[in-house]
Amino acid sequence: MLDKLRDTEQKYIGIEDSLADPEIMSRTGEYAVLMKEYKALTPVVEKYRQYRATKNNIEGINQMLEGELDREMRELASEELKTAKEELTALEEELKVLLLPRDENDDKNVIVEIRAGAGGEEAALFAGVLYRMYGMFSDKEGFRISVMNSNPTELGGFRQIAFNVEGDGAYSRFKFESGVHRVQRVPETETQGRIHTSTVTVAVLPEAEEVEIEINPADLKFETCKSSGAGGQHINKTESAVRILHIPTGTVVECQEERSQFKNRDKAMKMLRAILYDRKQREQSDKIAKDRRDQVGTGDRSEKIRTYNYPQSRVTDHRIKMTIHSLDDFLNGNIGEMIDALATAEAAEKLKGEQA
Repeated sequence: MLDKLRDTEQKYIGIEDSLADPEIMSRTGEYAVLMKEYKALTPVVEKYRQYRATKNNIEGINQMLEGELDREMRELASEELKTAKEELTALEEELKVLLLPRDENDDKNVIVEIRAGAGGEEAALFAGVLYRMYGMFSDKEGFRISVMNSNPTELGGFRQIAFNVEGDGAYSRFKFESGVHRVQRVPETETQGRIHTSTVTVAVLPEAEEVEIEINPADLKFETCKSSGAGGQHINKTESAVRILHIPTGTVVECQEERSQFKNRDKAMKMLRAILYDRKQREQSDKIAKDRRDQVGTGDRSEKIRTYNYPQSRVTDHRIKMTIHSLDDFLNGNIGEMIDALATAEAAEKLKGEQA
């Protein structure tokens, strides 16, 4: 591990020197690639330097203890040595996690699609609750959200809504949300106070660049139609909505959120690339001995991952058996604690695999 860390630091120093070179700074594309790699290596190098400083501190204390010290100084040095050794052990574990292979999609933007499942209008209303939750979470994380397509209901819910999340590390924070979200609550229309159970499906797709997924224009069938939805002056006046059929796979995507047909077409193509890229990755992962079900955060979308229980004000993630007893706070976008726990569990699984 130490050899790998030393090599990583040398690489980091080399990139640092390159970034200070005016000639490279003038080459925008090359500079952007180097800066991205520099940012990815920074946490590892900073932790390694902290580890090295702690190790040097331990050596210094040991040398001090070999000399002549009065009892009080020896006790203080021994206590400091104990603390430094505990810190070194913790740093070693953190470095092991930081050196694990990163998900190649972690830095990408994402497309999130929420669909109402079992439960009719109640499921559609909860789809709206989840959309609001992800919007508030994105604000806290510094991400930007833009709706790509939606099918709202008269009561303010969504049968389906797809939105783009832009920002550094968006996929690394949203990837754990794929799956079935179950809600248990008493609907407003329920006169006898009975608790109903409804489900909503969330799909999280890493945004794909054109170079990552090639689409033959001959394989596409485009249709335009008038937008429909909750209203607005432009609704039903112009054929701005776009529907694209990818003939080889039968995949259909739609976008009607923009007034401009060209903007809707651009968003629809972005969504199509993400779907085809996700399918390609899933096909590749099926060939690997350990498929996605072995990983904490990116399981099958048919898997029930989380339950939101309103009467008891709790939310439980079934993958890591974690419960938070503050549902209102969670639904107001404070889901970072749960996502951090899922990321830690995923790292632990990877570490176990590396050591096996």
